Amino acid sequence: MTGVVVLDYGSGNLRSAERAVARTGADVTVTDDLALAADADGLVVPGVGAYAACMAGIEKLGAGPMIADRVAAGRPVLGICVGMQILFESGVEHGVETRGLGLLPGTITRLTARRIPHMGWNTVTVNPASVLLSGLPTETRFYFVHSYAASDVAALHAVGATVTTATHDEPFAAVVEHGSLSAAQFHPEKSADAGYALLRTWVAGLSS
Repeated sequence: MTGVVVLDYGSGNLRSAERAVARTGADVTVTDDLALAADADGLVVPGVGAYAACMAGIEKLGAGPMIADRVAAGRPVLGICVGMQILFESGVEHGVETRGLGLLPGTITRLTARRIPHMGWNTVTVNPASVLLSGLPTETRFYFVHSYAASDVAALHAVGATVTTATHDEPFAAVVEHGSLSAAQFHPEKSADAGYALLRTWVAGLSS
């Protein structure tokens, strides 16, 4: 059975993520054990709340090098919501810049939108090259809850990442796929059948 670790670093909807991934048939463990996380077939990095607080949790656990080593070795990692955002070089909240893990280029910034936070169902424009969203209609809806995002999509294209975008007054990266690293700004675990389809595809790819 495929083994997936949901990393417990003090942030994220751990149990909802655990249940959603387990629904795909994977053997899921929620843990802060870095050795188990390093050895798992797939690693999920969740996250909710403030960017700086999530990074503080990652640093306290010492998880950054392990995540980077997995990506460098081509071992799958999936970041969700703020767990996606901390994969970038930095994040700016309330005028304060916090260094991220630097596995994706760019800075997470506040959405330039009339209504903040961006909360609820929204469509994404599925990139035809996307593996995670393959088979889904181009205007599939997912559930978002966030005020900050990766809006510099050009920087992601420049390193060869496959980017699926959504728009909330401005376009931003909704899904990023770059080698073994995958990330979703929305919550797959709250996105009904579409979210399940993404997780099922990700888990299926762990054994390929």
